[in-house]
Amino acid sequence: MSFFESLLALLLVAIVLLQVSRRLVIPYPSMLAMAGAAVALVPGMPYVALDPKVALALFIAPALLDAAFDFPVGTARRFWLPLLVFAVGGVVMTALVVALVGWTFAGLPFAAALVLGAIVAPPDAAAATAVLSSVAIPRNTDAILRGESLFNDAAALLIFSAALSVQSAGSLNGPVALSLTLAVPGGILLGVIAAWIITRLSPFVSGTLGGNILQFVQTFFLWILAERLHLSPVLAIVAFAMTIASSNDAQLSSARMRVQSYAVWSAVVFVLNVMAFLLMGMQVRDILREIEPARLGEAAVFAGIVVVIVVAVRFAVCFALNRYEAFQARREARAERATVGQAVLTGWCGMRGLLTLATAFALPQDFPARDIVVLTAFSVVLATLVIQGLSLKFVIRWLRFDLDGHEAGDLNELRGKIASAGLARLEGAGGEEAELLRTKLRMEQQSLSNPALESLNNYRRLALDVIAAQREKLAFLRGQHQLNPEVYNLLLEEIDWRELSVLPEEERRIEEI
Repeated sequence: MSFFESLLALLLVAIVLLQVSRRLVIPYPSMLAMAGAAVALVPGMPYVALDPKVALALFIAPALLDAAFDFPVGTARRFWLPLLVFAVGGVVMTALVVALVGWTFAGLPFAAALVLGAIVAPPDAAAATAVLSSVAIPRNTDAILRGESLFNDAAALLIFSAALSVQSAGSLNGPVALSLTLAVPGGILLGVIAAWIITRLSPFVSGTLGGNILQFVQTFFLWILAERLHLSPVLAIVAFAMTIASSNDAQLSSARMRVQSYAVWSAVVFVLNVMAFLLMGMQVRDILREIEPARLGEAAVFAGIVVVIVVAVRFAVCFALNRYEAFQARREARAERATVGQAVLTGWCGMRGLLTLATAFALPQDFPARDIVVLTAFSVVLATLVIQGLSLKFVIRWLRFDLDGHEAGDLNELRGKIASAGLARLEGAGGEEAELLRTKLRMEQQSLSNPALESLNNYRRLALDVIAAQREKLAFLRGQHQLNPEVYNLLLEEIDWRELSVLPEEERRIEEI
């Protein structure tokens, strides 16, 4: 089977599994990772191996940029302490504890054991975003989890690079130390500079398909450039996305370009996530082939110990931060920002993903006990994705954090405020046009505060009847050859936008899972 045929078969498998995942309310990363492992163990099934460097650039970079673009700088400032604790403290502590166990019980050199610790330390951005998108949790917890997943990869990759250099060279020499010192500020500076350049190039391609393509090219190019300069590619991407998002250019870009970009990015990032988690599971074939059968039992026990350590250390960090913040709140006589339940939820959301597996596969072939390290990394990924991912909804319900109804109420309140702002702007405006706008805004405002009112539903029914008649007429004109395909598509798009502006929220959404 050719590469293209294998990829096509995997996509078909993924589509089927996504429908099963959606109907069973199971996070799709967990199901796809299990399915990938199952597919890899069936003789004759399509198989695609992961190139670690390509995997990081292809799968991690777009997911990071997409998540960072939606993470405001103000939120990072507001939650700087928990973000620092999780993204740096949690990663460092996990890496050190795993390194100590690997050095003591598995007989690894300490630098090699620290490499393993850095590999399994960071929760994955794509995994966290994919799982959190299907649940409703407190906003503060959601912001911290999403923010953590943006920055912990950088900390883990820095520890990984330092420990691997020491293991390979036998010591931490001057050039390596200088490179690691410059990696963080250099990556951030590179991202900011790239954002400044792109904001000045974007007007030339705004509103074009080339502009959409440029968004992906610049993301991959920035990642590769940062790697070539030995800077942090993760921080370069995050700094780039957050700078673009906070600039006036992002706020002033056309609505058409934003809608098109969001549609393209949501589809592409989703496809990349789907393929990443499915391919992740498929790597079990390479892992089992590399390890000696006689050592499989010993390696499996060690991998199980590391899985327990990874989960336990995260809980320890979460509870320590939670109790510290509770102490500070009591001392300052203010309400606690996070409850013990939120600490439990945060601890349970430590899913590992592609970064862990890709860095494990990137190890040199002569790395000490490479087969055990790779098996351990895969075990951590699969265990956290499956056990924590599958049970996350039950944990949320047990903690009584199922906020779907509450979030809907908040959304209606926000829509009411937006409608009020529109009415305020119309004050003093006269004419039929202004009155028409006032009528529509008042209908929306009244229906939000009193859903029993039928005025907005009647308006929608009449508007949709009108739109159906317009679409029928357009189809008739097309059948009579009175317009060419370009004009037909343009007019059809205008009618479609008109329909989308009338439909209720639940009918405008496209479900991912």
